[in-house]
Formats: sequence, structure tokens, C-alpha cells
Amino acid sequence: MREHLTQLIDGAAGFRCVGAFADGEEALKNIPARMPDVVLMDINLPKMSGIECVTRLKALNPSVHVLMLTAFEDGEKIFQALSAGAGGYLVKRAGFGKLLEAIAELLAGGSPMSSSVARQVVQYFHRLGPAQKESEDLSPREKEILEMLVAAQLYKEISEKLGIGLETVRTHVQHIYLKLHVRTRTEAVVKYLRQR
Repeated sequence: MREHLTQLIDGAAGFRCVGAFADGEEALKNIPARMPDVVLMDINLPKMSGIECVTRLKALNPSVHVLMLTAFEDGEKIFQALSAGAGGYLVKRAGFGKLLEAIAELLAGGSPMSSSVARQVVQYFHRLGPAQKESEDLSPREKEILEMLVAAQLYKEISEKLGIGLETVRTHVQHIYLKLHVRTRTEAVVKYLRQR
């Protein structure tokens, strides 16, 4: 799987794989020196779990973006990975096209998640109850875009559906983050759903 992904990423325009490692210890030794933009991390690794590896990797390099790419969809693993510092969570059956989109979205400031994972995050925060209504400050267009983010749509899909440029979508998303006092797509979605 690792070798297959390496070949696919290297063969995709605009992407380059700078390293592939068999376990967490090897990854921690090599990743900081190679300075990748995004790290794809599985949970089920030998010796050390991918979640522990994310925790240690983020301690070494807080700015690195980590995208979990795993077969696990249970809530406990999802929240452990996100709490450890992962910026996105994709299940392996999502397909290679979705993976490339997720990498690009993570780099653009988003928090890509498979829809089944996003649903579990949403359900968790529904159980926490309502929060104060900062979402009332959003413009109609910002609310429209936020609803699309809640539906796990990618920036590119939002751009096409609304007939606006990708950079315009990113600008609206940044305004949403500022108004909701959040830093990521996940936080924005969760906060909005709690306030609804």
C-alpha cells in the first residue's frame, strides 16, 4: 500500500512524495529533515501507533500538516487522532482522487474528512449542547458557504456550485473563521452546528 501510494503521488501533477516509512520510529527519525508539506499517517503501525507518532511529530514540528489515512472509523480513534494534532481524517476507501483533493485542502487551511467521520464529529458536538450564537454575524454568502462546509464539500465543489473563484471561496472561509473565532474547518463546522 505504501509503495503504491508513493508511485501514485509521484505520478500526480503538482505532487511529490519525499519519503515513505514502514513505522512510526522511522518516520520520526526522517520526516523532520525532509520537511514535507503534508504527512499521510496510518493509525495501525508496528511498534508505535500512528496517533502516538502524530503527537510526537507535532511536538517536533508544530507547523506540519498531518492527514490520517486509515481504515479505522470508530469515534475514539477519530478523536484521539484529531486531539493529537491531525488536521484531517480520510478513510482508505475514499479513493486516490479524494486523497489528492484532501491534501490540497489541508494545505489551503481546510480540515478534510470523509463524510462518515465528519458525521461522528458533528454528533459528538450535538451532544455537548448549544453554544453562543456568533454565527449570527455571518453574511448570507458566508452562511451558505458554511452550510456547504458542513456537508463536507471541498472548496473546488463550492466554487463550482456557487460560480465563484477558488480564491473567493478561501477569502469567505477566512472571514468565517475570524467571525466564529476558530482556526480550522472542523472547528467552524462544529461551532456552527452547536449554535444552530
